[in-house]
Amino acid sequence: MKKDTTQFSPKHLLYIKKVKRENIFIFSMRFIILALLLGLWELFATLNIIDSFITSSPSKIVLTIKDLWVENNLFYHMLITLYETVLGFLIAVGVGFVVALILWWSERLRRILEPYIVVLNSLPKIALGPIIIVWCGSGSKAIIFMAILIGVIVAIMTMLNGFLSTDKNKILLLKSMGATKFQTLTKLVIPGSFPTLISMLKISVGLAWVGSIMGEYLVSRAGLGYLIVYGGQVFKLDLVMAATVVLCALATLMYAFVALLERLLIKEIKK
Repeated sequence: MKKDTTQFSPKHLLYIKKVKRENIFIFSMRFIILALLLGLWELFATLNIIDSFITSSPSKIVLTIKDLWVENNLFYHMLITLYETVLGFLIAVGVGFVVALILWWSERLRRILEPYIVVLNSLPKIALGPIIIVWCGSGSKAIIFMAILIGVIVAIMTMLNGFLSTDKNKILLLKSMGATKFQTLTKLVIPGSFPTLISMLKISVGLAWVGSIMGEYLVSRAGLGYLIVYGGQVFKLDLVMAATVVLCALATLMYAFVALLERLLIKEIKK
């Protein structure tokens, strides 16, 4: 449905056209840069300027993805990694949000647990890999647990900082009007932390993929991380690059879904 532009002044219409042209230019340049890089990569590999056995090439990557598709292996490995990543993402975000609420609610509990949260955040999670395998076994549970472990602490800290950054004067105003702590939380703190929530979701998308692939490096028998490890072990670097490209595409789609969710929520809030 077209917007009624008759209510806008000529200067405002000119500004809208300028913004549209700028957006088109930015998107065009993105695709041009990508096409240029892929073209140079393919050209250098064809002319043997670079060793295509080590670096692969776009055409070899496409052929490898095609072979995986024909063998019905592509969707199998994609769905396994996607399942592990999405589940780890949802659990990490949900737990992180709830724990941040609890820590905001109780200052005493926050002061007690804050040092432990900082230590857990700084701990290299890969070091816990053998322990996670013993706890969860050598299947998807261990990989999902790794994804949760990497994402949950960042989710807690991000959301807690968002809750604590709520304007203190507004909180005092609500208290002076007789608002309970629960009302302050639901009417002010949570709605006011919407930008922080979106930022946390965007960060958690990347962390979920890092966690699931890291878990698949350690313990998987299937998935994109397994393909990368297997390809490296048998020196099929075309397979490594193909799995990496598919991984990047899935991560981009998941991030785009979060960005779409952000736009829908903003529209809903404006209503």
